[in-house]
Amino acid sequence: MKKIDTLSFEELEQELVSLGEPKFKAKQLFDWIHNKTVDNFNEINNVSKKTKEILSQQYEFTSALIEQKLESKLDETKKYIIKFEDGNVVEGVYLKYKYGNTACISSQVGCKMGCYFCASTKNGFVRNLTASEMLKQIYIMQKDINEKISNVVIMGSGEPLNNYDNVIRFLKIINDEKGQNISMRKITLSTCGIVPNIYKLADENLPITLAISLHAATQEKREEILPVSKKYKLPELMSACDYYLNSTGRRLTFEYIMIKDFNDSILDAQNLSNLLKNKLCNVNLIPCNYVKESNISPSTNINIEKFKKILLEQGVNVTIRRELGSDINAACGQLRNNYLKI
Repeated sequence: MKKIDTLSFEELEQELVSLGEPKFKAKQLFDWIHNKTVDNFNEINNVSKKTKEILSQQYEFTSALIEQKLESKLDETKKYIIKFEDGNVVEGVYLKYKYGNTACISSQVGCKMGCYFCASTKNGFVRNLTASEMLKQIYIMQKDINEKISNVVIMGSGEPLNNYDNVIRFLKIINDEKGQNISMRKITLSTCGIVPNIYKLADENLPITLAISLHAATQEKREEILPVSKKYKLPELMSACDYYLNSTGRRLTFEYIMIKDFNDSILDAQNLSNLLKNKLCNVNLIPCNYVKESNISPSTNINIEKFKKILLEQGVNVTIRRELGSDINAACGQLRNNYLKI
């Protein structure tokens, strides 16, 4: 049966008309589905019983539940295992910042990218998530914390640009003013560098923040930790980034995981400065989480600060990501991996 909560507002209007129902009911239904975030037709009380019966013969709601939740004792971070109706699970994270409540969501069950430092890829790729399954992660978190989510990062398990159509659909529904109305400017999408779809995303001209998982400033080092760079070389990736910048005028974020004795030297900082100098961008330095399967450890605070200083001296904007939820399987994919082992 088709999922009603994966329809855009315009598609919902068209569906109602095709079923012989008045078009105006779409606004009422969309509000219940994506603003009030109901889970079934019975909760909708300002639409006729007949209309709900007609729809329920054609459609159902996406089903998901919190299978497991961890709450940090250090801050207000919450990490969730969210289970879908086919039994597959993904991770979602709630992060409390001064600027608002942030939901970090997954775009796929598992991941096929094989990034060396990431726990999400260790159990392989299962399937893409639908737009409604991505939405559901946010709706579930909101109900659990009893507060509105204001910011979204698509940085959980999976490569968003390998699930392109569903991710674009998700972005347009979550942004719709008749639903959650989350500003595109408060949404960040992270990619390890699927070059053709960076060009495609640029042409969509959506005012989101695009974050590039760079993590090394040379082709040789990037290949060691990001298998995707063997297919899409660093010069190709940087050309796609330039196209994105020129097409959208939106500042890019470059994510750089700081791995001890691998990519945190003075030379690494100089190479990164040369690569990004004069680009409209910000570098986000991320102390890596310990991932048992990869046997890597984070750079020292002293090295991270030295690295930051070199970038700043070369005119590159740089921040160090504040660590949240370090006591609750903070690395992406760790909680799901532990769940699957059990």
